[in-house]
Amino acid sequence: MKRMIAEWEKQRAILLSFPHENTDWADNLESALSPFIRIAQAIAYAEAVYIICQDKTKIADMFCSTQNMTFIEIPTNDTWIRDYGYISIEENGEVKLLDFTFDGWGGKFDASLDNVVNKILHQKGYLGTTPLETIDFVLEGGSIESDGEGTILTTSECLCNPNRNGGLTKVEVEERLKQYLGAERFLWLDHGYLAGDDTDSHVDTLARLVNKDTIMYVKCEDENDEHYEALKAMEAQLQTFTTNEGKPYNLVALPMCEAKFDEDGKRLPATYANFLITNHALIYPTYETPQDKEAHQIFKNTFPDREVIPVNCLRLIEQGGSLHCSTMQVAY
Repeated sequence: MKRMIAEWEKQRAILLSFPHENTDWADNLESALSPFIRIAQAIAYAEAVYIICQDKTKIADMFCSTQNMTFIEIPTNDTWIRDYGYISIEENGEVKLLDFTFDGWGGKFDASLDNVVNKILHQKGYLGTTPLETIDFVLEGGSIESDGEGTILTTSECLCNPNRNGGLTKVEVEERLKQYLGAERFLWLDHGYLAGDDTDSHVDTLARLVNKDTIMYVKCEDENDEHYEALKAMEAQLQTFTTNEGKPYNLVALPMCEAKFDEDGKRLPATYANFLITNHALIYPTYETPQDKEAHQIFKNTFPDREVIPVNCLRLIEQGGSLHCSTMQVAY
């Protein structure tokens, strides 16, 4: 038996990959490090954090406390470890780590260093005897959501894109994910996108499984917003999805963040769906907008047993990602 482990199940650690002088963050590295430090602190009070960096002494000195933090020197192209980090599955009752191919979101960016991080980290012994399998198939962690019971939530725009694996059909993708992840059921989103996103509509920017019968998703209520029609169509499709028991999902709407732009007037991919579930907390991105408070209350209502922690992620969206994109959980 094989299954992809859900994010809300027990975690061994969270992986983070910090910005450095050779990344796109170099023009203002100090401000770029700030949200990563905050994310690491929010996790580390109750859970282990493995921080991949270029200079572990320099990075460690930025923290008041390094409890539960391990600093590991591995070369990287960028920080979005959600998409090149391990995907945790359970096979025959044991955790196994999968190392899929990462190609910089369809060849948009150099990923030659990122694509070997999993192998190097495993070779260094930080994952102990947990087995690692390398798979010759392009798949990013941010493109799939699992309920831990065989259901995969994803988007056709990403997984069937010609820039991923030559452009497979849904049926062909499903056959591969049944083989690799033990998937049994697929929920395909055919609508929804986020302006400024380089990932070809990763599902973790749009809709998230938070337990076996609940999906949180981004809802746009401004008819003048460019996302209105696509997200309305996505919501209608979500309303047709059913759980493993054949019941409609409990759908929890997150507000659409007000538009944020870079200095060139390009809209940035601000989304509250890019949150992280840890063993004891729900850590979510904020963007200095009125919707931050609304999102906070929704998260508190949805996760009553977890501490809800906001982290300002304006700097992250300037480079095309947000909080969930910068993390990857490793299961126990």
